[in-house]
Amino acid sequence: MSKKQPAFGEFIREKRLAKGHSLRKFAELIDVSPTYLSLVEQGKVERPPTVERVRRMAEVLGENPDELISLAGRMPEDLPGIIQNEPTEMPELLRAAKGLTADQLKALAEHAKRLQKEGQ
Repeated sequence: MSKKQPAFGEFIREKRLAKGHSLRKFAELIDVSPTYLSLVEQGKVERPPTVERVRRMAEVLGENPDELISLAGRMPEDLPGIIQNEPTEMPELLRAAKGLTADQLKALAEHAKRLQKEGQ
């Protein structure tokens, strides 16, 4: 059974405090108002921040952007294009990979990278 993920805003607040950033300073670093950031951290925004803004948060916090984007309920902007370029094979690959462990997925990604290099 997987552990429960914290809410996006809760996670951002924890990481921001761990890095020693005040609400006002972090808001300035990611180019939002402190009021908006406070609402995000409290889970009181209707829509999560944009992918680009979440990416900036990850950069400032030293976190993995893909993980934060997912936690925010967004999708990295490159993925729809990747899927659309191979509309049969990519969904098939994703479905086949469903249920694999994190370690198995890393091994699969490394194998895919080796295949790419061989094809160049």
